[in-house]
Amino acid sequence: MTLKIGVPSKGRLMEKTFDWFGTRGVTMRQTGAEREYSGAVEGIEGVELVLLSAGEIPRELGAGRIHLGVTGSDLVREKLADWRTQVAELAPLGFGHADLIIAVPSFWIDVDTLDDLDAVAAAFRATHGFRLRIATKYHRLVREFLTENGVADYQLVDSQGATEGTVKNGTAEAIADITSSGETLRANNLKILSDALIHSSQAVLFASRRAHWCEAAAPLQVLGRRLGLELPDLVAT
Repeated sequence: MTLKIGVPSKGRLMEKTFDWFGTRGVTMRQTGAEREYSGAVEGIEGVELVLLSAGEIPRELGAGRIHLGVTGSDLVREKLADWRTQVAELAPLGFGHADLIIAVPSFWIDVDTLDDLDAVAAAFRATHGFRLRIATKYHRLVREFLTENGVADYQLVDSQGATEGTVKNGTAEAIADITSSGETLRANNLKILSDALIHSSQAVLFASRRAHWCEAAAPLQVLGRRLGLELPDLVAT
């Protein structure tokens, strides 16, 4: 049985992942046409490269269909309930940095904290008869964060497009989204709440706790030594 590694299938995440492995003596490359999503690993026997979207990799890790995967720590936490029972973090890769935050309109001058948001949300519901809407792609993480911080009078609305534009378009009053520089937020007249950092994300190499490891143990040990990784007992056996 081969050891399957899931890697983002395009863009800077794929390039940076290839570079990270390459500097450690493991060469990854895309084979065939750009849209064929096939690849190869050179230098270690019994290792197969699987090119997937970053959003698919948590699902494949959780199902045990791939042994290792590179994806954002935000995606694993969002897509896998009780994620630590399904995957193990092997190594942060040092790229793909972004923060999951809550942002509100800049003209909400008196709203700077989660307590302020909670007060505004209660007033909004009393005035309008429905809960303040927060647009996001990250329902699990945002709901858990707001619950922990005592914010109650809100509803999450799904956004799979340009989340920053939902306030301007009138489909939400606030947003929870990933940002790296904050430029897009400022361009849409939004500001980040001072205490609303939900998660600081980066690309991470994860191992599945649900994959069949027995026959993949040999290539894993070779790969672990090459990459200088400490392997969790569950994975290494």
